[in-house]
Amino acid sequence: MDFGQLLEGTLVDRYKRFFADVRLRNGHVVVTHCANPGSMRNCRPDNARVWVSRSDNPKRKLRYTWELVEVEDTLVCVNTARANTVVAEAIERGDVPELAGYDDVRREVKVGDSRIDIMLARGADGGERCFVEVKSVTLGVGDGVSAFPDSVTERGARHLRELMKLAAGGTRAAMLFCCGRADTRVMRPADEIDPVYGATLREAAAAGVELYAYRCEISAEGMWLRERVPVEL
Repeated sequence: MDFGQLLEGTLVDRYKRFFADVRLRNGHVVVTHCANPGSMRNCRPDNARVWVSRSDNPKRKLRYTWELVEVEDTLVCVNTARANTVVAEAIERGDVPELAGYDDVRREVKVGDSRIDIMLARGADGGERCFVEVKSVTLGVGDGVSAFPDSVTERGARHLRELMKLAAGGTRAAMLFCCGRADTRVMRPADEIDPVYGATLREAAAAGVELYAYRCEISAEGMWLRERVPVEL
């Protein structure tokens, strides 16, 4: 996924959950949209080097969106909305062997009380399906280990339960963790932050939900799904 032209700056402050002030290289401080509902633990150090995108859409309240941050010489994509596109593009290119061979890739499909991020289908009537939920992983806990979530997520646990229902009914279901940290070598549940999510993830794995994690290559030009990394439960 290409970002287009990003603007480099310095993080001043992240506040009110979805807002951040960024000082651009020209010295102007701009209010940016922070499309990240989590705590962003370890992803907002003081005076961090950041990159933002700019939109010319007159209907937008905020022109700028915070995309990347540099943390200890590692780029992290903090715009969690990017993960679904990165994963969908990788599946369509055939870069996710575990999810290859499907003719149709659909986004945001309603299942039960939730919307699952991606539905894959194949066959004459599209009857053979696979539902894929995508989670953006930004929390680094040291030594190349990334963890999810970075704050309590009841919604995330609900998605896992929906996947378990699908698997119980004989439909293929998968959870794919899109690790938006360039230094990721392994991914695990953040039990120290949300033990309920960790327990539900293990229950889902035991119930037949497939678990995958992929490291992303990240630069100021774009973000691409690269190699698979282990999920340690």
